[in-house]
Amino acid sequence: MPGLIFLASSPRVAPGQLTWPAWDTLRSAGRVLTGSEDHPQLPYVRAAGIEVSVAAPDARALVHAAVSGGVVWIAAEDGDETLMREVGAVLVGMEDPVEVEVQHGAYDLPGARMLDLVTVMEILRRECPWDREQTHASLGPYLLEEAYEVIDTIENGDLEALREELGDVLMQVVFHAEVAEDFTFDDVAEGIVDKLLRRHPHVFGEVTVADADEVNANWDKIKSAERGDDASIFHGVPMGQPALSLAAKLQRRAAKAGAPEGLFADEGVGAELFALVARLRDEGRDPEADLRAAARRFHDRVRAWEDTAGE
Repeated sequence: MPGLIFLASSPRVAPGQLTWPAWDTLRSAGRVLTGSEDHPQLPYVRAAGIEVSVAAPDARALVHAAVSGGVVWIAAEDGDETLMREVGAVLVGMEDPVEVEVQHGAYDLPGARMLDLVTVMEILRRECPWDREQTHASLGPYLLEEAYEVIDTIENGDLEALREELGDVLMQVVFHAEVAEDFTFDDVAEGIVDKLLRRHPHVFGEVTVADADEVNANWDKIKSAERGDDASIFHGVPMGQPALSLAAKLQRRAAKAGAPEGLFADEGVGAELFALVARLRDEGRDPEADLRAAARRFHDRVRAWEDTAGE
């Protein structure tokens, strides 16, 4: 195996969990080198019977060794990009440069960057004075604000901003899990995974469904069984949500439960609004979204008026 191979691996994958081609490359190498005795892959590679020498990350020495025979350099967790650039500079001045290849021995799985986020939040909670002082109650308004900003980017059709705003919401979730004393982020993730598995028996079980409506019906049945026979139909409805959304949610729950029409009647200042919510619900519309759209149109009209008022 002539030439020089930089063997890189993701720090988010457990040491030793290399691909079969990576192990094959290590076993067939003339020499295997790395820059530190503390490299996390080193014990596992040596345990596999592969001799590894620790050498200074010197580009010229590395290229010289590769000229004499095939060399595999087990890259540091940061990828040793500086060393690779220095090797490239050495090769430019050679009449017969050795062949250099970068091989990935371990790839991130989808969601692997969550590990980075959890680690960063652990550090911030430990070392940042502001982060140390936060509680679930103090963080609550930020979570609500970030959620509204997500809705704002969706309605604006700004997908690049949506990516960033979803990250802000995700950070709030991880922050709350870090603040918690009785559970961890893994507990949060485990809980929602279990719930999704239970509520999708047509995907993860043997239930057959005809369409999305049947999926929704099964979801409601499973959710009702989880609540128990004694639970109110309003169990889990957050009463602190915006009033139009709250009214629509309560009406949907009551209608599904077969509540008498007379219970939907209301008196006082909110009666007309409550009746309007019922009408929009019957039409399959979202009253909160409709009002927000009207507010946006009003915002745009007033901004246009502002721009021309001084002319």
